[in-house]
Amino acid sequence: MTPASRIRRIGWIAVLTVCLALYTVLHVKVNAVRADVVNAERRIVALEESNLLLETEFLTRTNQLQLAAWNRVDFGFQSPEAGQFIEDNRQLASFGKPRGADAPEPIRLAGLRSGEDVPEFPRLVSPLTGRPVDEDVLGTEADEDGGSHLAVTVAPGPLRMPIVGPHFAVTEVAAR
Repeated sequence: MTPASRIRRIGWIAVLTVCLALYTVLHVKVNAVRADVVNAERRIVALEESNLLLETEFLTRTNQLQLAAWNRVDFGFQSPEAGQFIEDNRQLASFGKPRGADAPEPIRLAGLRSGEDVPEFPRLVSPLTGRPVDEDVLGTEADEDGGSHLAVTVAPGPLRMPIVGPHFAVTEVAAR
């Protein structure tokens, strides 16, 4: 190698090193600016959310003032005072009074606790024919071949509605 080619090679390496250094500095600067843009966008979003929260708070307080004015002027309502609040359960219980003579009867709910004394359920009538449904369709006992009727229990007790007969279910499932 001649000294001129060696100097040329060193020159190219120096130029490439300077270009690489400049590219690295530029890349770092671009990433720094990008990070600043992302941070600025996040601050903008946070400020918009804060602005929305403040607008909502302002409108709510304005509505409360308007409602208070309506209550005071139009309806004659007043805000409760400290003496109107109940402190504990005993104070609440002291407000209880026996039922007056002209008070309506309390609402009572009926419930069944056991299966005893259950009235016989009326016979089912077909909505299509108007005739009572056969007892063997509603039965819960197993057939003589060991199968049982496919039925859905609508209510506890003797009420059962058949979906399909056992022979239909077996043949249809086998056919599929």
